Amino acid sequence: MGDTSITLSEWQERLPESGTSLAGVYLDADANTHRASEQLRRSGKLVVTELRAGIAITSFSHVGRVRLGSLVITVQPKLSAAPLLSLLRYAYGLRDIELFQSAVQYDATVDSFQDLLIHQLLQETADLIARGLHRTYRRVEQVLQNPRGKIDIHALSRQMKIGQAALPCIDYPRLENNPLNQVLAAGLCLAATLTDDLQLRSGLRQLTRQLELLVSHVELTHVAWRKAQHSISRLTVAYQPAMQIIQILANASGINLENDEPRAQLPGFLFDMNLFFQTLLSRFLGEYLESYKVQDQYRLHSLMSYVPGKNPRHRQAPEPRPDFVVLGGSRIVAILDAKYRDLWETSLPREMLYQLAIYALSQGAGSKAVILYPTISTDAQEAAIEIHDPLYGADRAYVILRPVNLLQLETVTAKKHESECHMLAHNLVFGC
Repeated sequence: MGDTSITLSEWQERLPESGTSLAGVYLDADANTHRASEQLRRSGKLVVTELRAGIAITSFSHVGRVRLGSLVITVQPKLSAAPLLSLLRYAYGLRDIELFQSAVQYDATVDSFQDLLIHQLLQETADLIARGLHRTYRRVEQVLQNPRGKIDIHALSRQMKIGQAALPCIDYPRLENNPLNQVLAAGLCLAATLTDDLQLRSGLRQLTRQLELLVSHVELTHVAWRKAQHSISRLTVAYQPAMQIIQILANASGINLENDEPRAQLPGFLFDMNLFFQTLLSRFLGEYLESYKVQDQYRLHSLMSYVPGKNPRHRQAPEPRPDFVVLGGSRIVAILDAKYRDLWETSLPREMLYQLAIYALSQGAGSKAVILYPTISTDAQEAAIEIHDPLYGADRAYVILRPVNLLQLETVTAKKHESECHMLAHNLVFGC
């Protein structure tokens, strides 16, 4: 029996209703499939539930493709491929490589989201090879009949044999076999396992074979990653885009590159669009919000504390951290949270409301806290929720739901019109 392929969008629920592709479809009976399904559910990335009529699938902010036995689930982003790739490049500092005019065309209705990133990695690596891979000096000790480098006097005094027509030498050749190129090759191997595009996979393997002639094989671990990151300098800055893509692919596959803590590897690739949205807004606001400083993950110190004598477990007081705080000098002028959920099309979850209500109330009467959410709807408008005093009915604070039109954001960042970018950044923070 062949594979069953299911495609849905982010933040969508599919039920096994009569006549749908999920009716009569069930997970394989083996333990590994059910273990992987439970892992996805616990992580909050994808929920697959077996019902009497078939399976129900609920997607959230993660996009990509996973395999659960014979069931292949693809979660597509709502934003089409071309503007999404443009925003990805802007958010992560990737170069503008013309993928859509190359021989390998990308079709968002056929391929998975990760193919966008893998196409970019393929082109970045091909460009690095064409320009010449980074080489470093390595100490090589060997006994040579034709001496090269300098003669190792100490080894010669210890090992010299009568009649031996060779000398121990120490040489420092410049070789491609260094941590950067080793991780680059490991990243290509990982990418080849994440795509079903045969032409794309062939290109990855071709580049991998070229690298394997020059570098030794390493596993993509946090140790290898740390060594590669320490090699990034002004001389190797051209590697940064490829390293960024490899990190994204690894994290979305469940590979922990940050530390040695074990992490269950995913049966596929699921990219966190919420993290991408935060990264995108962080760069845009940081670059174009004039006269203000944008700080990510700002700790609201002293907002909450344990009552003296009422902390028997001696736990640290909670410190809420909004995604962005805008500072005018040393004063907080705006608190914003980025939520990757289209609140123009869907209702506001109460946990989001309660979180932003705390941020708003922390600033005093009449203050605001803003939720920035993505949308592609041209009709989306700002909404405001009043928080009242439950005793006297007076207005205490406001929670603002402010749409970020991704198509508009892609247009202004691609054109790099300074005035439009400054205006949009100001409107996102302070409103029109």
